[in-house]
Amino acid sequence: DEGISGMMMKKREVFNTMIADALAGKIDLIITKSVSRFARNTVDSLTTIRKLKEKGVEVYFEKENIFTFDAKGELLLTLMSSLAQEESRSLSQNITWGQRKRFSDGKVSMPYRNFLGYRKGPDGTPVIVPEEAAVVRRIYREYMQGKSLHAIAKGLTEDGVKTPSGKDVWKSCTLLSMLTNEKYKGDALLQKTFTTDYLTKKMKVNEGEVPQYYVTGSHPWIIPPKEWDMVQVEMERREKAPTRSASIFSGKIICAECGCIYGSKVWHSNDKYRKVVWQCNNKYKGKKCATPALNEDDIKKWFVEALGRHLKDRDSVIANMSHFKKTCLDPTKLEKELDDTRQDLIVTESALRQCITDNAAASITEEEYRQRYDTLYDQFQALETKRDAIAEKLSAMKIETVSVDELITCLEAVDEMSLEFDPVLWRITVEKVLVGSDETIRFIMAGGKEYSFRIY
Repeated sequence: DEGISGMMMKKREVFNTMIADALAGKIDLIITKSVSRFARNTVDSLTTIRKLKEKGVEVYFEKENIFTFDAKGELLLTLMSSLAQEESRSLSQNITWGQRKRFSDGKVSMPYRNFLGYRKGPDGTPVIVPEEAAVVRRIYREYMQGKSLHAIAKGLTEDGVKTPSGKDVWKSCTLLSMLTNEKYKGDALLQKTFTTDYLTKKMKVNEGEVPQYYVTGSHPWIIPPKEWDMVQVEMERREKAPTRSASIFSGKIICAECGCIYGSKVWHSNDKYRKVVWQCNNKYKGKKCATPALNEDDIKKWFVEALGRHLKDRDSVIANMSHFKKTCLDPTKLEKELDDTRQDLIVTESALRQCITDNAAASITEEEYRQRYDTLYDQFQALETKRDAIAEKLSAMKIETVSVDELITCLEAVDEMSLEFDPVLWRITVEKVLVGSDETIRFIMAGGKEYSFRIY
């Protein structure tokens, strides 16, 4: 079992084969260099020795000069096994300390064997692998174009692209892990998991039990940080959507007559005249609105026209959005309020503990204790509610800030002379589309600008 830890017997295949042969009567004496070579787990060591003893198989430990058939053998073995186990525990602690010291120093390591896009460089730092990085960029790009995880996985599998672990079939969970991994934007969250037991080597997701360290700009990025943030916002938007759909039009087209969203339907699905149309969902609930059905190709055409008009005024739109971000999306005040509330929570919790201590010491009456405790408990709950509300506002502000940055970047980059339909442009620039019963369609753009067209 060269290179295998002696702490867990189930992983020592050759050792277990030897023990099985001994128990089957094929071996009558096992010669071992030392106790620590046999097993570093006291329970495993003694259990195995006793099983062998019952079958008439003796074990000799050369370094310690212990024969297991000797009357004093088991006592000596218990002591030596305990020392071996303690040595392993000490070694494990030293290794853990070393790893955590590296984490606190901001030194990043990656599971390169199962990590797409990077390899270990000559100096030990991550280096981008161009061919693999292209696959990572494709995944992020297609997700932002509105594709579902299932559709992206299907495309990669059909194109023969290998997964991070070298398999042929891609799964949605693999893509989700890649889309949420901060290492692709050049950062690293260290100590996401930790070992709970040095004997079993069992790993657990770190939920605050041990410190975590976030290192910004620790290595070259494959996905620009702003683009990575946009993907997280899009992921949150999809999570909150009332219904999940692969279509980028879902939830954006609204009937101006009844307020219901438009849903898609395929006409002539089995012949050459097949086309996708969008119509008011109330049509399926018995009440038919007078708003018309829309051909998907026409929606794309009108959008390109609306975007063309929008870009003629891009400078004022960008200026307005930048001003809005500066005046309405500054988190400083909320962050201070959140810090103050957290401090108030600490003070109130301390007062609650003191109240309980005073009651236990009988330094206050039961009535005084109950009144004081109830008041402090109500304050604590109110502060918790306030803290959660502020944190939610900050989260919403962050999402809106990323959306504004995304819109500004998009408007600055797009070329109005060569416009064509782009799912990413649609998602970023269109707030909603209103379809009227007067056969008009209105595109409400992010930032408030509006453009109308006659449908027929």
